[in-house]
Amino acid sequence: MTEYSQYQKAGRPACTELRYISAEKRLEVAFADGQHFASTAESLRTESPSGEVQGHGPAQKTLVQGRRHVGIIGIEPVGTYAVRLKFDDLHDTGIYSWEWFYDRGHDQEQLWAAYLAGMDAKGLSREPRR
Repeated sequence: MTEYSQYQKAGRPACTELRYISAEKRLEVAFADGQHFASTAESLRTESPSGEVQGHGPAQKTLVQGRRHVGIIGIEPVGTYAVRLKFDDLHDTGIYSWEWFYDRGHDQEQLWAAYLAGMDAKGLSREPRR
């Protein structure tokens, strides 16, 4: 368990806990207002806030395929406002702010559905290439 109780920005509550459950490849984030969000490593990787995934605008966003089994191998604090996640596919350029986790937590079902629909529309697979 890691404490991040100093963070509060833009009216969002402080992040109080960040925990990675490696056996389930799931990252849990808790906030001072009682909100608690759990995200799979796959969803965090495919929605990475990095320029590599997000581009420089909505039209440049990349659909990341083949990451169904991706895991997180490192979590590095970035100041008191974020973490850098290192995935076992060696992606590590996204800075995940507490604000990002809080906002995404509320929208994660819609984001995941949009990701799956986009993958389907382009004939892409979540399974790694062999």
